[in-house]
Amino acid sequence: QVQLEESGGGLVQAGGSLRLSCAASGRPFSSYIMGWFRQPPGKAREFLGAIKWSGDSTVYADSVKGRFTISRDNGLGTLYLQMRSLKREDTAGYYCAAAGGRWKEKWDPAEFAYWGQGTQVTVSS
Repeated sequence: QVQLEESGGGLVQAGGSLRLSCAASGRPFSSYIMGWFRQPPGKAREFLGAIKWSGDSTVYADSVKGRFTISRDNGLGTLYLQMRSLKREDTAGYYCAAAGGRWKEKWDPAEFAYWGQGTQVTVSS
């Protein structure tokens, strides 16, 4: 199995940028499809995007497409989420997750077996 730990969250003004990181340990990082999710208080966990094992393909939710970019460095065992043009509605706990299986275009949280503890992002107006 793999252990995941997010970092990089914090307070940012609307319109600003932030980069989250997710450090993996344990089983080889490159074995997993990686995803980012977020969960605002009192709401369901939302899929943001995912990246293939090699990093050569990504998919994004419509809500963040064009503003958020997912990348990975398999040598460092790290996943990234670059967030730009942040809005107040982006305020949430952000989670990285790892999945096995086949690559596809849409993902449900239940399909990811391993999760980090989350990092909070707060966007102020």
